Amino acid sequence: MGKPILAILSVSAGAGHVRAAEALKAAAEQHFPQFEPVHIDVMTTVGDIFRKLYAESYLSLVENHPSLWGILYKKADRQKADSSLNKLRRAVQRLNTRQFMARMTELNPDRVVCTHFLPAELLSRERVAGAFTKPVWVQVTDFDIHAMWIQSDVTGYFVANEEVAFRMADRGVARDTITVTGIPIMPIFGQPQNREETARELGLDLKRKTILMMSGGYGVGGIDLLVERLLKVPGDFQIIALAGRNEELLGSLKKLQAGAPGKLFPMGFTRTIERLMAVADFAVTKPGGLTTSECLAMGLPMVIVSPIPGQEERNADFLLESGVALKAYDGAGLEFRIAGLLQDPDRVKAMAARARALARPGAARAVLEKVCAGT
Repeated sequence: MGKPILAILSVSAGAGHVRAAEALKAAAEQHFPQFEPVHIDVMTTVGDIFRKLYAESYLSLVENHPSLWGILYKKADRQKADSSLNKLRRAVQRLNTRQFMARMTELNPDRVVCTHFLPAELLSRERVAGAFTKPVWVQVTDFDIHAMWIQSDVTGYFVANEEVAFRMADRGVARDTITVTGIPIMPIFGQPQNREETARELGLDLKRKTILMMSGGYGVGGIDLLVERLLKVPGDFQIIALAGRNEELLGSLKKLQAGAPGKLFPMGFTRTIERLMAVADFAVTKPGGLTTSECLAMGLPMVIVSPIPGQEERNADFLLESGVALKAYDGAGLEFRIAGLLQDPDRVKAMAARARALARPGAARAVLEKVCAGT
């Protein structure tokens, strides 16, 4: 008889949901060997048209029409579960996720954790119908809650902080089904890093202030324009600028590097972001739930830019209120914030201390301790 199967379900609409699932899988392999963890990205089981509609159109919308996304986010949060729009949406999902449901039937997992609301909604419906009876847990991946995450029949929820738990309970979710764990990040973010070795490999000087500029795994955002502006700021500092998988953006950054030797260090997609965070003094980033949770775990203060209206704006509010981040509304604002931080090391240290106090690097293990209990 084989090990019980732990299904970890994500959706690649943005990188965060997948990264949370990968973190849970890594934690399961490390701490819960009695289970066989299986990560499934729902988008790998659907047709091209639905994938473009569901995932790729989301990325295009938040990049090119963020204000429209903000309107849709708020409208969807106010929609009643039995509204005509939600009924149509669920019907479209049902038609396009048959292969996913067949995969779940074949896998027959003993426990399920969802890091996106789509598989949670699909399995909740199956549980209501009595077609799926195993425990289904939901991990919310932002410092916020939206109606789409709340389902009629799931075993329980894991959330970032007490406020999110309070707000979910205010929406009618039983408080004893909500566990505050933080947002799952890879175990490596809770481990010490060798700053000197990383600096040596990259050619960085640890005596200089280091700014880490991140654009996300998909390279969303014009950080080349922001880098160009920051290179003109007075001061002894260096910039690590990440382009993600965006080759065009990486090329643009390398052109800027030619005019700033020893000051600008462009990089593409990396799977060792924790090493770069370890050598940085502060980060310039969009406020995604996963990225900011990683920054908190590394004690890395943030300057937030270009938050997506909706979930990222609310993430930003939480981080600003907690004193671990500043916000720049435009290029001029970013220049002003960076210049201020470069001149105020005590403020940077205080922000770093607050970040470490707020961090939950063991979130993935905490989630699985509850999910895997009783075996």
